[in-house]
Amino acid sequence: MKRAATERALASTREATVEAVPVDSGVPEQPVGHEETRRGARRRAERALPGYDLGVGIEGGVADRFGECWLVMWAAVTDGERWGHGTGPSLPLPGHVAERVRAGEELGPVMDEVVGQEDVARNQGAAGALTGGSIDREAALASAVAGALGPFVTDYYSSVWNR
Repeated sequence: MKRAATERALASTREATVEAVPVDSGVPEQPVGHEETRRGARRRAERALPGYDLGVGIEGGVADRFGECWLVMWAAVTDGERWGHGTGPSLPLPGHVAERVRAGEELGPVMDEVVGQEDVARNQGAAGALTGGSIDREAALASAVAGALGPFVTDYYSSVWNR
C-alpha cells in the first residue's frame, strides 16, 4: 500500500520507478504524537535512501489534540541533502476506539475488531473505515507523500524551508 501511495503521488510530477525497501522506523509500532510519527517517517526515508535518488518514508500514528485522539500520518522525502515533509488527513477516532488506543492497544487490531474484518490496516485502512470509504489508506498516504515531494517537484521552496 505504501508503494502504491508513493507511485500515485509521483505519477503527475515525474517519471519514476518505485521500489519498496523494508526499513525500521526506529519508533514504536504505534507511534504516539505528531513528533514521534514524523520522526519515524524521517528515519524510514533516511534508511531507504542509499542507492536511490530519493528516500521516501511513511509513518502512521495517533495523536491527542483538542481533547480527542486522532489518526495521523506523516511522510518524509530526502535526497540526502534536502528534506520535504507532508501529512495526510487527520481523522478523529471514535470515543470507544480512542479509549482503547489510549489504554495502550494498537489501532490496527482495535479496528479489525470494530470493523469485523482482518487486516483493516493493510486494506482500506482506518481512514477508509472511518470515512465509509470516502478516502482509503492509499489515498490518505498518497496525499502525505505528495506534500513531502513539494521541494523536489517545484521551485517554490528555498533551503530555509528544508531543514
